[in-house]
Amino acid sequence: MLRAPENGINAANRRQFAANGLAIPVPRHHTAAMLTQTKTALLIWIVASSTILVGQTATAPASSPAYTSDSQMKFPEGYRQWVYLTTGFDMSYNPALQNSEHHMFDNVFVNPEAYRTFVETGTWPDKTILVLEARGAEGKGSINQKGNFQGTDVMATEVHVKDEARFPGKWAFFGFDDGKTAAMIPQSASCYSCHAEHGAVDTTFVQFYPTLLPIAKAKATLSPSYLKETTAQK
Repeated sequence: MLRAPENGINAANRRQFAANGLAIPVPRHHTAAMLTQTKTALLIWIVASSTILVGQTATAPASSPAYTSDSQMKFPEGYRQWVYLTTGFDMSYNPALQNSEHHMFDNVFVNPEAYRTFVETGTWPDKTILVLEARGAEGKGSINQKGNFQGTDVMATEVHVKDEARFPGKWAFFGFDDGKTAAMIPQSASCYSCHAEHGAVDTTFVQFYPTLLPIAKAKATLSPSYLKETTAQK
């Protein structure tokens, strides 16, 4: 680390140089000019740094849940700049939909703060936001001859948010269509009981997130119901 020279040592050096007849006088006008140049450079650096910080703040995506006055959740506009977790293809927890001819991809993102905490602890902190984005599967396009790729249109967006002070069960679901706000899905909906019964970590389907499941295993944070479920499947 750079430090300014100690005044006492400088004074002693100057006295020693003077005693030996080696002191070199520095014109005052030259010293003043150097100080002015230094101050100007410092001012430019401060302004440039402030501009960069302001620009970063303005473009940084919001990553905390926000609500309207009537308790609707605001759409997390910047979620695609968050941490990508996984993509599922034609996944369904409803047996009746297994033979559906409409193929779908679902992409899952999580806010960066929650991701960092999970990596460190194997659990989700308060204010975690998981976004599931559904897109239709396309088979014909450009040079593709086999398999599927994701369409450009978002078919549906679902948010799973942890807000302990707001929701009785800590977690809540919100389904967004084309609107910028959405009402909470009632807790009587089957998604709540399904996640509570089968979620690998804190009612979330970490078992389908390949980069997080090993962390949960290492941190021993897998739910008893999930462990029982996996044991029964062996």
